[in-house]
Amino acid sequence: MNDRFRFGAKENMQKGSIYVPGLVVAILATLAATYVSDHYGAPLTLMCLLFGLSMSFLADDKRLEPGLTIASRTLLRWGIVLVATRITFSQILQLGPAALLAVIAIVAITLGSGVFLARRLGFTAAFGALCGGAVAICGASAAMAFSSLLGERRTSQAQLTLVLVGISAMSALAMTVYPILARHLHLSDVQAGFLLGASIHDVAQALGAGYSFSQAAGENAAIVKLTRVALLAPAMMVVAIFLPKDPDAKVTSPILPWFVIGFFGLAAVNSFGLIPPVLAEGSSKTAGALLACAVTATGIRSNMKSLTQNGLKPLLVIVITTLIALGLSILAAKFLIPG
Repeated sequence: MNDRFRFGAKENMQKGSIYVPGLVVAILATLAATYVSDHYGAPLTLMCLLFGLSMSFLADDKRLEPGLTIASRTLLRWGIVLVATRITFSQILQLGPAALLAVIAIVAITLGSGVFLARRLGFTAAFGALCGGAVAICGASAAMAFSSLLGERRTSQAQLTLVLVGISAMSALAMTVYPILARHLHLSDVQAGFLLGASIHDVAQALGAGYSFSQAAGENAAIVKLTRVALLAPAMMVVAIFLPKDPDAKVTSPILPWFVIGFFGLAAVNSFGLIPPVLAEGSSKTAGALLACAVTATGIRSNMKSLTQNGLKPLLVIVITTLIALGLSILAAKFLIPG
C-alpha cells in the first residue's frame, strides 16, 4: 500500500514538473513587466503584452509549451472567477433603473456591433465577439475571458494578441481624451462619471479618468464600470448560446463553462457579505496577478507573423466599436442621467 502511494506521488510530481519551465518564464516576465509598470506609470496589461511578445521566440521550445499553455488558460480562468470579488449586486442597484438599463443597452449594442462589423470586414463572428466583448465590458480581461470561452480553434492566439494591443492603446488614449471631452460637453460630476465608466475599456483607466475629473465623478465611474464588469458572465452566456459552435470540434463543451458559473457564484457570495473584506481584497489582487500572467503567456505563445498578415484591418473593429460605445455613453449621460 505504501509503495503504491509513493509510486503515485512520484508519478504526479513528474507530471507536474513539465509545467514548471513555462510557468517560471511567464512569472518572471510578468514580474519584470510589473516593475516597469509600477516605476514608469505604464499600463500593466500593455507592459505584460510587450514583454511577452518580445519573448515570443521561446514559443518554439517544446519544454515551455505545457507551462505557457496552463498559464494562458487555467490561470486565466481562475483569474476571471476571482474578479467577481470586486462586485456586489448592491453596487449595481446604486445606479438606479435608468442608468442600469442604459449600461446594459450600451454593452449589448457594442457587443453586437463588434460581431456585425467583423462579418462585414470579412472576419468571423467569433473574432467580432472577441473585439466587441473587450470594448463593451472590461478591456483586456474581457478579451481573455471571451478567448477562453471561444477556444483557440475559433480565435487564435495571434487574434487575441492583436485585440489586446488595440484595446490597450485605445484605453490609454480614452483615459487622456475622454475627461477633456466631458468638460467640453459641460457634464456634471455624475454625468461625467457615467460617461467615463460606461465607455473606457479597462477598469484602471476608467477609474483614473474619473478621479482626474473629480472625486464624485471617480466614485460614479467606479460603480458604472463595475456594473459593466458584472455583465461579463451574462454576455459570455449569450455568446455561448447564440454563436455557432465549431463544427470540427471533437469534444462537446457545456453551454456555460465552469469559470462563468464560478464567476456568478462568487459574485453572489460576495453580495451577501460572506467574504471578509481582507479576503476579498486579497482575491482581487490575486485575480489581477493571474490575469497579468495570462496576458504575458499569451504574448509569448503568439506567432508574430500571424499578427501582421491582415494588416491594420482587424483593428478597425476595435476602433469603430469604441466610437459606438462612446457615442452611446454621451447620449445616455446627457439625456438619461440627472445633472
